[in-house]
Amino acid sequence: MNYSLEMIRRCFEGAIPAQIATCAPDGTPNVAYLSQVHYVDSAHVALSFQFFSKTRENVLANPYAMVQVIDPASGAQYQLALQYVRTETEGPLFEYMKARLAGVASQTGMSKVFKLRGTDIYRVLEIHCAMPCALDSGEAQGSRLPALRACANQLATCSELSGLLDTLLDGLRTHFDIAHAMVLMLDKPNARLYTVASLGYAESGVGSEVALGEGVIGVAAQEQTPIRIAFMTGDYAYSRALRASLGEDGEREIPFPGLPSPHSQLAVPIACGGSLLGVLYVESEQNLRFTYEDEDALMTLAGQLAFAMQLFEQHAVCQEETITPSPVQQSNGAAVAVRRYAADNSVFVDGEYLIKGVAGAILWKLLADHAQGRSEFTIRELRLDASLPLPDLIDNLEARLILLQRRLAERCPFLRIEKTGRGRFKLGVNRPVMLVEN
Repeated sequence: MNYSLEMIRRCFEGAIPAQIATCAPDGTPNVAYLSQVHYVDSAHVALSFQFFSKTRENVLANPYAMVQVIDPASGAQYQLALQYVRTETEGPLFEYMKARLAGVASQTGMSKVFKLRGTDIYRVLEIHCAMPCALDSGEAQGSRLPALRACANQLATCSELSGLLDTLLDGLRTHFDIAHAMVLMLDKPNARLYTVASLGYAESGVGSEVALGEGVIGVAAQEQTPIRIAFMTGDYAYSRALRASLGEDGEREIPFPGLPSPHSQLAVPIACGGSLLGVLYVESEQNLRFTYEDEDALMTLAGQLAFAMQLFEQHAVCQEETITPSPVQQSNGAAVAVRRYAADNSVFVDGEYLIKGVAGAILWKLLADHAQGRSEFTIRELRLDASLPLPDLIDNLEARLILLQRRLAERCPFLRIEKTGRGRFKLGVNRPVMLVEN
């Protein structure tokens, strides 16, 4: 039987260590354990390079090796005849393997030893089944294609971004049995990502931020590559400590909503046409929860999500929007103080931090206009307003409004943003507002 790398991808999950055999120029053999074998494409694999061992010395002198991998579900053993091609010390593949190795090292108590120095790329010359499976060789988990198809069909029915995000998260829960997930959008000027939707957390964390290059999410965004970790590791954890403000008015950070100790993590970039829009992130308290099939399926969904986002954005830009002014309703109850700090557009409501950045600037403009008797607005006018610190169009202004809308719903129910049509919305204010500028 002829075997392909696609047929044995389950062997590369890292559940059972692989072995590598090399030979010195004088014919002396050497056998060692491998921390990681990674599927690159149908003709190549990558092996982890951690230190200059006898294996490394042999390969540089004689670029051939034999690697044995084991299927964790069936017990079948396969031998791969390999030829060394090159070593990579940076880039998406290196960061992917570095993240996965951190999980393996944490699981085995070898975090201080397992430090990736490079990824060695090998061409696969032949695959041989050394020991046929003694157990049922069927898939350990069913194909993800039915779940992918169901989610994709539901996403195709969406016509606006808010519904798209909610439909995606509901599809992950219903069809993929994923209990914890979030979608983060890119804030390109500040090199950060902000949470715009989440699933399964006590606090939604909408508005919480992750820097590019920080943790699984930040690395996936920075390298525009999926990052999948099968075991718990502190190397890619997020700090949940509340960080104090620079001033005396309280905190200006929203706590990240992730699990305290995720054992499995998967972050995939949301990108279209080479441009990063955000990251889709899922996690679990179970080891080895997400497989390569989950990774492939979520990458596909992320691509569909990115395409839809750009389509909605372009449609909003091109569409002519008109609004019919309506009288502002009188507000009742105790007055609330809304304070803005112009340096970073952070907004506090009765002394409690609410939002900052572009979303904070938008809220301040809406409240100021509302005080002048306006309640109806369009996305188009926001985009053309020179007073707002808006980045380029790819930043997706509608995502900022969704963030603001959901943050208000959680923290300030007396302030609300209601969609009144495509590209149109209304600001509702149920209590008198005093605007204070700092």
